[in-house]
Amino acid sequence: MKGYPACLGVVLLLAGCCCVAASPGAKSSADDFAEFREKYPWTVSRELIARGVPGSVPETVIDEALVPTYTLPDLFVSQSGEHITTAAEWELTRRKELLGLFESEVFGHAPPKPERIAFEQVDQDLKALDGRATLRRIGITLREREGTFTFHFTLVTPNPPGEKAPVFLLLNHRGICSIQAKGPSQSTSWPVAYALERGYAMAALDLSEEVDPDKPNATTGLRAFYRKNYPRPAELTWGTLGSWAWAASRVVDYLVTAPDIDASKIAIVGHSRGGKTALWAGAQDERIALVVPNNPGDGGPTIVRRRFGNTIEVMTGRNPHWFTARYATYAHRENSMPIDQHMLVALVAPRGYHSGDGSEDLWHDPRGSWFGLVEASKVWALYGNAKALHDPMPLVNDLLIDGPIAYHLRAGGHGLLPFDWKLYFDHADLLFGRR
Repeated sequence: MKGYPACLGVVLLLAGCCCVAASPGAKSSADDFAEFREKYPWTVSRELIARGVPGSVPETVIDEALVPTYTLPDLFVSQSGEHITTAAEWELTRRKELLGLFESEVFGHAPPKPERIAFEQVDQDLKALDGRATLRRIGITLREREGTFTFHFTLVTPNPPGEKAPVFLLLNHRGICSIQAKGPSQSTSWPVAYALERGYAMAALDLSEEVDPDKPNATTGLRAFYRKNYPRPAELTWGTLGSWAWAASRVVDYLVTAPDIDASKIAIVGHSRGGKTALWAGAQDERIALVVPNNPGDGGPTIVRRRFGNTIEVMTGRNPHWFTARYATYAHRENSMPIDQHMLVALVAPRGYHSGDGSEDLWHDPRGSWFGLVEASKVWALYGNAKALHDPMPLVNDLLIDGPIAYHLRAGGHGLLPFDWKLYFDHADLLFGRR
């Protein structure tokens, strides 16, 4: 059974005064975001390219002129050659087929939802944020054979209890303390006070601390538990990203039953590797109404055939545990893949999708992320709830919204900033029919 992070007691005891709250004199995330007010076309300077990417390899391509020629696999032609022309055909044939391909080729096969799962509220603070919120710590226990595995997540809901609140679930890697403010200002990556101002509940799951360690050959965590306790462990080819996404759906299992959460308005958000995870979780779990991958790069919505920035070779070489072993075999032969990442984005349709990138984050290929959405938007058009997108990219610091789909390119580098959150909440307000 997995224990709490060492600092949990401090979080629960101090939630009302500093851990999730901004102090009374602190600036709110609802400030005017003046530094992002200017909107302008995105251009990549030769100076930015020459600066390179810290930690990249000599072969790294971050110059658009060096992107190889490629042809994307057709979203609407099945493996048997059948042409998909309606949303019903997409649901019955192509969507299921693509889910299977991403399982076999990229993320691996995970176990089904467990038959024996239990939720326990292990602690709560009814007067967090000077009484504006209730903070709970929820334990999720899975049982397979005679073994159990427990992980926890944090949930903050507005006070006083009234109408059910929409919720953003953050897939995090920063620990339960570090995602919340330790000093006078609130966390930028989990701005709970600002979310409450906007009328949203906030949940957070620390993936590597609570679910599965982010390291190769881990001997603890969710996958190790299933190797020991699942009746047919050889069937489970999931990598760490797959295990994290699976655990996120177990949090959704709780959220859809929570009396103060609107089960029809669940959003999932992750940054970087968490963004890849959020996208895979949202592609599979149709209870998630809005999928938000922030700066996710390759393994997320970015077209891998572009071989731009963080390629399959580099990503699987440094993080072989993230994916199924088969994915690494496509390094240097991306064009032989039966899929590309636009198909992963398309699996979210017709639900909400909003990806955000940083204008200087070339390692995670903003243009490849945009292209992934442009191609995938054809599936939303098939459903009739959005138009197919086209170039050019939106202006830097602007927000493109077409019903359920949205995209923004924020000035700056790799990060999940308050301005990103503002735009995600703006889209959710429209999607969820809020003021």
